[in-house]
Amino acid sequence: MAHPFSLTSRVKLVNGLSMPSIHLGVYLTAGQETSSAVQLAIERTNDLSLPCQEVTANPALDPFSFDSAQMYRNENEVGSTILKFLSSQGNTSGLKREDIHFTSKLASNSSYESARRSIKQSVQQCGLGYIDLFLLHSPYGGKAARLASWKAVEDAIADGEVKTGGVSNYGVKHLQELLASKPRVLPAVNQIEVHPFNTRTEITSFCAEHDIIVEAYAPLVRALRMKHEVIVLLSNKYSCTPAQLLVRWSLQHGYVPLPKSATKSRIATNGSVSGFEIDSADMKQMDALDEYLVTDWDPVDAD
Repeated sequence: MAHPFSLTSRVKLVNGLSMPSIHLGVYLTAGQETSSAVQLAIERTNDLSLPCQEVTANPALDPFSFDSAQMYRNENEVGSTILKFLSSQGNTSGLKREDIHFTSKLASNSSYESARRSIKQSVQQCGLGYIDLFLLHSPYGGKAARLASWKAVEDAIADGEVKTGGVSNYGVKHLQELLASKPRVLPAVNQIEVHPFNTRTEITSFCAEHDIIVEAYAPLVRALRMKHEVIVLLSNKYSCTPAQLLVRWSLQHGYVPLPKSATKSRIATNGSVSGFEIDSADMKQMDALDEYLVTDWDPVDAD
C-alpha cells in the first residue's frame, strides 16, 4: 500500500514542530512568475473548500510550503502574495498565516551583527511577521562566520522572528563543526542537492543519524535526466510522470523535495504521488544511477 504523501503531508522536526513534506521551490523566479506560482499553490489547497479548522486539523490537508531565499530576491513577492490571498474573498477555507509555511535563507555568512540584521530584513521583506524555517544558505565564509551566523539564527528564534533553524549545502564536516560547538538550537534541516543522479549518501546518512531532515533541492534534476532510460522505464511501470517518480524517490528516502514549477497543472501533478510506491528493487536501481551530477553550485566541501 502506498504511503499517503502529498503536497500537504507533514514531517516532524527535531524541535517538535512539523513542516510539509513537499515544498514549492521559487529559485530563479521573479516578479509575476513568483507571485503566480505561489497563488496557484495556495489555491490548490483552498480548492478543497473545507473549513479552516478541518484543513489544519487534518495532516493530509495542511496548506503548502514555499522555499525562498535572500539571494533569490523574491521574499517580498512570496510574502505579499500569501498575505493578499489570506485577506481575499477567495480564501474560502479561512486559512491564516500560521497555516502557511515559509522558508528563507541567509545570503552569506559573516559577523553575528551582520547576520542578525539580515534576518530582520528578511522578516520585513516577506511581511509575514515571522519566518517558519530560516537556513544558512551555504558553508562559505569560514568557521568563525558560520558559527557566528548560527548564533544569529538562535537569537532570531529566541526573539520570535524565526520558528526553526537549519542549514543548506553543508557537508559532513560542516555539520560536525556545528554540533561540536554545542549550539543552543540544533539544526533541524540540511537543504542539499540530492536526487538519483547525485545521492550524497555520506551526507544524508549523517543527517539521518542526527535527526536532521534532508531537504532535496533540484529533485527533478532540473529536467536534465527526464529521458534517461531507467526513469522512462519506471515511469511507464508505475503509470506516473518522470517528475512524479523523482519526487516519490525523495519521499521514500525520507527527504523533503522542493520541486519547482510555475504552472498549475505541474504544481498539482508533482504533489500527486500517493497513488503508487516504488518497490525496493526499483529504489535500488534508481540509487545506482548516481553519477555525482551537480546541476548548480556545490559548496559541501568548502573550507
